[in-house]
Amino acid sequence: MPAELESVYERRFNRSDSDRKNAVWLEIVRYLQRFIPNEASVLDIGCDQGAFIRHVSAGERWASDLRDMSRWLPEDIHFVQSSGLALDRELPHDHFDVVFMSNYLEHLLSRSEVVQQLTVAHRLLRVGGRVIVLQPNIRLVGGGYWDFIDHHIALTDRSLTEAAGLAGFETERLVRRFLPYSTLGRLPQRRVLVAWYLRLPLAWWWLGKQTLYVGRKIT
Repeated sequence: MPAELESVYERRFNRSDSDRKNAVWLEIVRYLQRFIPNEASVLDIGCDQGAFIRHVSAGERWASDLRDMSRWLPEDIHFVQSSGLALDRELPHDHFDVVFMSNYLEHLLSRSEVVQQLTVAHRLLRVGGRVIVLQPNIRLVGGGYWDFIDHHIALTDRSLTEAAGLAGFETERLVRRFLPYSTLGRLPQRRVLVAWYLRLPLAWWWLGKQTLYVGRKIT
């Protein structure tokens, strides 16, 4: 429930964490922008405080979360308070060029909900649109995956790809090792160091515990 989630995240993150996370995400978004045209209509599902959507360049910016996160977002971002699983009842189908999800699918309650969420994203995307998923990979993280009380579903790069295929996506890019498990963990916290990390795929093999998945809606 939203109130319970708010309590969990207030305990987990403090203001200095949010400021450092913001600096890290400036560079992550700069890297991901290669998959996002500047004129695109972009939706961020499970947006939290908007670390992604606030920094992305896009023609339209939309965000959703189960909690009311509108106070964290600029006025030009269209915010919809909703379960991600119900967004196809709240937003137009075949409208978005990009649907983005980061560290979100593991919070769903079943494997069928993971496929359902990706199916909802598929309905909202135009033909040719992309889904971009950043996802902790239990094969790489190990038991630390369960250190967070709100993690319910274990995913690997293979199960994520399979779920996306069941939802109708064709894989465009899969990076098994991309980011560290937490952006507040072993990833360098200064923007210039994050930028260098993202330019050095060899470093991903050492520190990467999250998978980057990019899929396209073909039909």
